Amino acid sequence: MSDLFEVLEKIEKSPGMYIGRPSVSDLFMFINGYEFARGEMDIELTEAEDKFYDEFQPWLQNKLGVRSVTSWAKLIMLSCHDEKIGFESFYRLLAEFKQSIGLVETETDLKVKV
Repeated sequence: MSDLFEVLEKIEKSPGMYIGRPSVSDLFMFINGYEFARGEMDIELTEAEDKFYDEFQPWLQNKLGVRSVTSWAKLIMLSCHDEKIGFESFYRLLAEFKQSIGLVETETDLKVKV
């Protein structure tokens, strides 16, 4: 099974093929389904995936200056009100998040900086 970040790269390039349309809400549901499927198949999340699932929401709340229990997708939608723009914003925010926590992409994998 592909790593979450590999799947996200594929979705960014061809959202219609994976989630039907470029939509931050649909992407959110896909990502939750991916995590659920990994658990059902007893496939451990990678360290980088754990960081995303544990830290992206709080990081985004801090970045936006928002305290809320709502999903990160809804937080993104609060600022743009358009699913496609939200989808594009997610990828910009994801790149910033990965950089902020020391995740770097190599050609073959996503590794955590030591």
